[in-house]
Amino acid sequence: MRLLLLPLFGLLAACQSLPPLPEWQSPEGRDNPELGVIRDMRSGEQLTPEQLLERLATQSRVLVGEQHDNPDHHALQLWLLQGLEARRPQGSLLLEMLEPEQQAKVDAVRKSSLPADLSQALAWQKNWNWELYGPIVRHALAQPYPLLAANLDRSEIKRIYKERPVLQGEQSTAETVRGPLLEQIRESHCGLLPESQMPAMLAVQQQRDRRMAERLLAAPTPAVLFAGAFHVRRDLGVPLHLADLGKAEGNAVLIFSEVGKPVEQGAADYVWYTAALPPIDHCAGMRQKLPAARLAPTSRLHSDLLNHR
Repeated sequence: MRLLLLPLFGLLAACQSLPPLPEWQSPEGRDNPELGVIRDMRSGEQLTPEQLLERLATQSRVLVGEQHDNPDHHALQLWLLQGLEARRPQGSLLLEMLEPEQQAKVDAVRKSSLPADLSQALAWQKNWNWELYGPIVRHALAQPYPLLAANLDRSEIKRIYKERPVLQGEQSTAETVRGPLLEQIRESHCGLLPESQMPAMLAVQQQRDRRMAERLLAAPTPAVLFAGAFHVRRDLGVPLHLADLGKAEGNAVLIFSEVGKPVEQGAADYVWYTAALPPIDHCAGMRQKLPAARLAPTSRLHSDLLNHR
């Protein structure tokens, strides 16, 4: 009798009802045929949200890449987290948006009732929009598993920027990785960075990825990481560092991408195409800050570069 009950229990757990998918919030791409499409990047197969959950639920580590300012990505992250929780016990959630010096505050809040001003209690940084991340953080703090910091502290970033530690590992240090990362750094900074700063910026980017990999390996499994899409890319980011640390297997990468922004083959295991935000010229603001940065190296722009997400 017990042999029959165990499979039945597993079947019932797998069939638990999921929360409804969130409505699209971003205004662009509503008539794009790719909107809402989930694709297996290896086979080309189109998946339902339920099929995606079933595949992710078998992995020890799930790395989820986002566009930081897209509200649909954060709504789907919460849906995904709840769906995984319904399918197996969740071990931990890690956030790029949390730094080590905030971990004690996070742990203290978990041991008590949530305060009225949760963002202040966590010393949440203003460059991460609390309206977008707050629902995920509130949900995670109400669960039995830990919420963990996955980033570097700003003091560590400044030290890396100055000292440029040597990264160990064959896959993450390959020129086929370093070259595209350097190009991405140039593009994301609108071509305004002096070439002399590029090696330091690359060191910061890759040490962030190495930290996320280390934190994933130290976290209770199954673990989920929410981070910027470039950080979780299989061909450039955290998965390469996991491989260099001896854990190439058991990792799944899902990237949320706005329609009209196709994800390159080999960058992820799965991609989920979402509605898009209107295009914004981020470079215009950086160009306005550039003259002041040249006059004062410790200006706000210099700080922004060191803390680039």
